[in-house]
Amino acid sequence: MGGTAASGRLYIVGTPIGNLGDLSPRAAAAFRAADAICCEDTRVTAKLLAHLDLSRPLIRCDENVIAQRAPEIVERVLAGETIAFASDAGMPSVSDPGQVLVDAARDAGAAVEVIPGPSACVCALVSSGIACDHFFFEGFLPRKQGERVRRLQELAFVPGALLFYESPHRVLASLEAIAAVFPNRAVALCRELTKLHEEVLRGSAPDLVELVRERGELRGEMVLVVAPPGADERAGACPQTAAGQEDPGEALRRDIACALDDGEPASAIAKRLSQRYSRRKREVYELVISMQEDTGRA
Repeated sequence: MGGTAASGRLYIVGTPIGNLGDLSPRAAAAFRAADAICCEDTRVTAKLLAHLDLSRPLIRCDENVIAQRAPEIVERVLAGETIAFASDAGMPSVSDPGQVLVDAARDAGAAVEVIPGPSACVCALVSSGIACDHFFFEGFLPRKQGERVRRLQELAFVPGALLFYESPHRVLASLEAIAAVFPNRAVALCRELTKLHEEVLRGSAPDLVELVRERGELRGEMVLVVAPPGADERAGACPQTAAGQEDPGEALRRDIACALDDGEPASAIAKRLSQRYSRRKREVYELVISMQEDTGRA
């Protein structure tokens, strides 16, 4: 079951996003080979292991603790143990914890093997029917409506489809922001992917806003797919000149300060803003902690 000093390994395991039939033989083999399994929620992963009739020690590694536990986990791998990491659903590190652990393992020279699995964003993109020659995965939009709109405006010039994860209680607000910025683009709302009640709603953002309002709160995790800019939109595009752009470093610090004022946890800030600014999560996390200490918010 366990590894030797020469065979320690960190498995990053993609797991089903809804349908347990999507669990791959390689994923099952990785879990069986593991001395321990790191996961977001031990209850979720325990159910997956029960499906395999398998029992392994589970280590909670959600976004609040993974940065602190990563060094210990990497040391165990270097000592010869086989450790698997799985998020609650889909591919770890894609809007989920895991990136910090992979980064730490790579830096330490530990062996890392990724076991591919389902991904909600790719599944939604294909299911939407929207042109997907090029696409940009954003993850979750900001919580505040003004920040949502500003971020969408920043993405207006991306020459491809835009993909967003969203939760049931925020999807209407996100659709309203998309309708304000992209009123003429086609949008697909994909929910309950791979599950019994899978559904894809398509239309303009204003149409989907009205539909969601009429139906009330929808259930299940969701992906929003926004079509690329059309020819008219591209023709009218006027990106800011370099002189009119805000310095990215200053913009990052401003967004961190706003998030700290809102009481958002440091790990959540680092996860969200590292995606937005294409920075390493560890780098952003260290900046957040530094700003906390400077302002006495820690």
